[in-house]
Amino acid sequence: MLVNETDKLYPSAKTLVRDHVASRLHAKDASLYEFDEAACECAGDFMGWTDLATNPPTSPTEIQAFAREVIAEGFKTVLLIGQGGSTQAPMTITKYNKIDKNALDFKTLDSVSPVRVRTILAGIDPLTTLVLVSSKSGGTIEMRSVLDAVIAYFSEKIDERRIPSHLVAITDPGTKLEERAQTEGWRACFTGEPMVGGRFSALSVFGLVPAALVGIDLESFLARAQEAEAVCSEDAVDNPAIALASFLFDNYTAGRDKFCFLTQKRGRVLGLWIEQLVAESLGKNGLGILPNIEVDTLLLTQDPKDRCVITYQTKNTLWDERKNFDMSLAYLDDAIPRMSFRIENVIELAEHFVMWEYATAMCGYLMKVCPFDQPDVASTKAAALKILAEGQPEPDFKEDFIGSVNMGEAEATMAPCVRADNLMDALRNLLESIKPGDYFAIDAFLPFDGEGRREALETIRHGVAEKMGVPSCLEIGPRYLHSTGQLQKGGPNNGVFLLISADELKDIPLSHVEPASLGALAKAQAAADLSILIDRGRRCMHLHLPDNTGVTLRALGDAVNRVLAEIEMQQTTADK
Repeated sequence: MLVNETDKLYPSAKTLVRDHVASRLHAKDASLYEFDEAACECAGDFMGWTDLATNPPTSPTEIQAFAREVIAEGFKTVLLIGQGGSTQAPMTITKYNKIDKNALDFKTLDSVSPVRVRTILAGIDPLTTLVLVSSKSGGTIEMRSVLDAVIAYFSEKIDERRIPSHLVAITDPGTKLEERAQTEGWRACFTGEPMVGGRFSALSVFGLVPAALVGIDLESFLARAQEAEAVCSEDAVDNPAIALASFLFDNYTAGRDKFCFLTQKRGRVLGLWIEQLVAESLGKNGLGILPNIEVDTLLLTQDPKDRCVITYQTKNTLWDERKNFDMSLAYLDDAIPRMSFRIENVIELAEHFVMWEYATAMCGYLMKVCPFDQPDVASTKAAALKILAEGQPEPDFKEDFIGSVNMGEAEATMAPCVRADNLMDALRNLLESIKPGDYFAIDAFLPFDGEGRREALETIRHGVAEKMGVPSCLEIGPRYLHSTGQLQKGGPNNGVFLLISADELKDIPLSHVEPASLGALAKAQAAADLSILIDRGRRCMHLHLPDNTGVTLRALGDAVNRVLAEIEMQQTTADK
């Protein structure tokens, strides 16, 4: 049962009820978005998500039977290869269910980092691994590149003639991926609904096939979603989607254009799905709402005026962990608007998918932006392909990294508004450009595996949040390109971005795709995204490190913290 623990009625809820937005969404009425001809046309092409649970295009019984067959054959692991909407909901479902015991071990590979790819491959046995290759377009460069590497690895371990029986495609009808699966005789190919966009596809085959493979009962899962579709399509102020949409929109119009997502560890994977849905759907035309997955409530002991808070309680059998989270929420300033939800089990995730999808589409109506396109995502894709074809652009400068210990050369490129001729000054110019109302993001084309890597990046993220008083995000490349990347380029110019990539100590060569290696793809994507951010007038910098070891990232973290300390000292002196 969808229940939020906030009684306040926000004014725009009445607007949504008056204009029959919920029922018109359910009826796939594209005229909701007739404020713009292109938006109306786009909506007409991508409103198939509104009743996926009630009218599933693919038989859930067939999907469940396929999953039982795979389990019965002795497969132990599922490896999902994909990007963006094709992987975010499956990762949410399978990770959330992992605590309750997945039927098969489920791993998601949406990174092009050679370190990450090797880590995943080292933990599987190709003989008992089923590979899901998921892409709505069927041509995503990250998917094709990682698949090339995975097949090369499988070829070393098992008879190549057996590999097709380990491969399953999930894609829209008529794509090159579907054609390849049929030509090469893959085990199966599930086709999606073309009228459902990637980030709205949680209840389509893109989410249901992974759900079935980890043992989730699709009948129960979809039954809960059907109930949510019925409730969320009612034109009533107690519609939970209307309550959520009005909470987000009315706080947005009041200057709170960001929300902090607070939950226990188990629920953070849902936050990643919400982050993509909201940021990519609403971040365009100079508008947008930033989702910020926060873990430190001490940053919100005083109302920052530009944020609201959404909390999620999740099932946790450990009393100490429940109390730990409850105590953290006690530090929140009561002046910060808050909405709270609860999820007891993975079946309930289905209704929250529906609620957030309806609410996001409603926000698009209120904000007068089309929630179903992603115009600025394609720009980085095109720029990356150009770099791969023509070569990397020259950096603004190269510098020994870092301090008294020379670990190799770092390359730096930055927007004209923060330009400098050395690393420390460049970092200083970038961080000094942060103003109240801004947000900061580290867009890291790096592995998060291994000792010290993520911790070093979290040190930077938290340091900026604490010292500069702004939301600070840690984004994983290339995943963020299909998520918050749209907001970063298409939303308001209130973001400051540090893009980080690195040379690989041991790269993975590729044979049948545009990049020569996975490392080359990551560097090209970082450089491409920087070029588009600069074109959009953003404050941004791309730092390409000599390697991605934990010690090198810690050295960068130390450098950033020194700059932050200097800025804080200058501000303290100026205030006296």
